[in-house]
Order: sequence, then structure tokens, then C-alpha cells
Amino acid sequence: MAARLGHTIKAVLFQVHSIAGLVLALLVSLIALTGATMSFEDEIVDHLNAGIMQVAPRQAPALMPDELVARLKTAQDLGKVAAVTLSSDPSAAVHVRFARDEQGGRPISLYVDPYDARVLGAPRAEAFFATVRRLHRWLLIPGDGKGWGRPITGTIALGLIVMLVSGLVLRWPRRAGSVKLWLKPNLGLSGRGLHRSLHTVIGTWVLPVYLTMTLTGLFFSFAWYKDSVTWLLARPHVAAAKMPAKSPRAAGRGEPASPIGFDRAWTTFQREEGGRFSRALLTLPGGRGAVIRIRSWGKESSLETTRDEFRIDAVTGQLVSAERYADKTFGETIIAAIYDIHRGEILGWPGKLAFMIAAILMPLFSVTGILLYLSRRRLRRPAQRPLGRLVPGE
Repeated sequence: MAARLGHTIKAVLFQVHSIAGLVLALLVSLIALTGATMSFEDEIVDHLNAGIMQVAPRQAPALMPDELVARLKTAQDLGKVAAVTLSSDPSAAVHVRFARDEQGGRPISLYVDPYDARVLGAPRAEAFFATVRRLHRWLLIPGDGKGWGRPITGTIALGLIVMLVSGLVLRWPRRAGSVKLWLKPNLGLSGRGLHRSLHTVIGTWVLPVYLTMTLTGLFFSFAWYKDSVTWLLARPHVAAAKMPAKSPRAAGRGEPASPIGFDRAWTTFQREEGGRFSRALLTLPGGRGAVIRIRSWGKESSLETTRDEFRIDAVTGQLVSAERYADKTFGETIIAAIYDIHRGEILGWPGKLAFMIAAILMPLFSVTGILLYLSRRRLRRPAQRPLGRLVPGE
């Protein structure tokens, strides 16, 4: 009875695995390949733009961010500045990013000389990687993160989890002695046997990587998933603080009468951090409010997630909140590192390389899965006698 029940369950799981694979094969491969393309984006962009990311250090003090932005706007009309990245390194250029225009497009960013606001150039490959990122996250569906692309890619991730779990159950070894065969592909086979060996064995190797990618990717797709992870891993007051922050001044009076600038927030940040930071990203609020968000990385920081985050009232210069990486609990560091875990960077460049290779292999499972499905269809097709051999009456 138990054996029959187990056989039935596996038969159902096999159908679920096959149907999900056929439906999602192309989209899963597309998302995986675009993710692989972005694996070493930072290193590629830095290499291509090394000539415009550095300046000759001078004795004169660097411009304050508002003066730099004002000079930049005077030189050429480039749209509204949304964020600037400043550095404690006197030889580092300032990176200026712009807000979306009325058509929803975002102008390309610029590197600017911090001493005289001279435009050094636009980063090469930025537009390419921006398109790849939109394809990876939202399938280029209009609306980007606010459109249908986000829930669609999230649903694809859920479907991939179903395929991974069902495939693992179907592959589970019946005997301990069969583990070697379970993990070693038989390259001496051909046809259907080879396809099955590659699909199942290599799939077993990369299954932990794919589960990591999908479980962390869901964090960026569904608010309910992100809220659940935050509730589970973060302290209650930290989870509550994840809500969009507004200063009391902004909440009571609405948007400031005049455009807000960076200077007061930057001055407060420098007073708080001193010389401990290596670079800081200052982002203006997207809507109502006067609170500027500042993300800063220490001089010894090697990961994107090992950052401090400050919220400062741009009108008064008052520090609204300070979230330091060193003060996080273990669970909160996991939340902060979700993106680095998702791309394997938490393990350094070997981790990124391993995740990239696993992502590149995704089309292998799509192709071998489809070939296995087609071969099963041929095997199940009833044999027909040739028409030329039929006799009268048949």
C-alpha cells in the first residue's frame, strides 16, 4: 500500500515538474542568462570607465554638492538631479544620477570633477546593463517595478521552486549506495539516456544555487514575502522603521515650498561619520517630504550590503534616523545581504563565478527537459501498420 502511494505521489510530481518546466522553460532561461550577464557588472563598468572615474587631486577644497549641481545645470540642461555619490578619496570623481523624465525614461548618469563641476563623461555600458537589469527583473514590461513585470517574475520564481523541489523528490536515492550514481553523470550514453543523465545529475549539482537565487529573488518581487522575511529576522522596531520615513516638518506641511538641496544633509552626515566612510550615496526624496537618504560604505567595506544608512532632514539638517551595519543582529545582516546572497557575492568572486556558471547552465535543463518530453511522446505513440500493407477489410 505504501509503495503504491509513493508511486502515485511520484507520478503526480513528475507531471507537475514536466508541465511547469514546459511552461516556464523559455522565461526561466531568459531570467537566468540576464542574471549571468550582470554577475560581474561592477568590475566591467569600472574597467571600461577607469579614465573618467578619477581626477587629479588638488589643494583646493572640493565643491559642496549644491554648488556642484548648480554649476552642472548652468553648463547644460540635463534634467533634475536625483542622487550624487561622493567620496572621501580626493582623486575620485562625483557620480551624478538624474530623475526620470516625463516619458518615464532616465537620462544617463555622469561623472563630474568634484573641484570645478566639469563633466568628465557618461559611463560606458550603463545603458546596456540598465536594459539587461529591466529585462531580468521585469521582462521589459512597461511600468518597470510598478507594473506587471514584478509579480510576473515573482510567479516565475515560485514556479522554479516547484520544479526544483519536485525534481529533488523524484531524484532522491532509494539506497545510500546509489548516491555516487546520483551525483555522477554517465557521459557514455547517447540520445534519451544522455539527456536524462545531464538533466538530472547536473541539475542536482546546481539545485542549492537555484534555490538560493529564487528564495532571495522573491524578496524583490512580493511585498508580502519581504514583509514576512523582515518580521521573521528583524527586531520589531527595526521592522517598523522599514516604512518610508518622513520628517515631522515634511509630514505636517507637505512638500517644501522651494527645491531642497544636499548641503545641510551632507554637513550633518560628515559631522556624524567623520573620516570613517569611503563613499556616500545621497538620494533626494522621490515625492513629498524633505528627508534625504544617505547610504555610506566604510573604508574596509568589500560588499554592497555592509553599509550604514542615514535619513536627514534636508531643510533643518536634523538627523532623523541612523542605521549602522555594526549594530545589526545576525538576522538583520541576512536581510541587508539579500542582494549579495542572490548573486553569490557574499562568497566573494568565487561565489559570483559559481552563480554565474549555474545561471548559464539553465538553458541546458530547458533544452534537455523538452527533448525528454518529446521522446516520451514518441515512445507513447501507438505503432501503426503501414497503409501499403493493409489488406481488404482491415
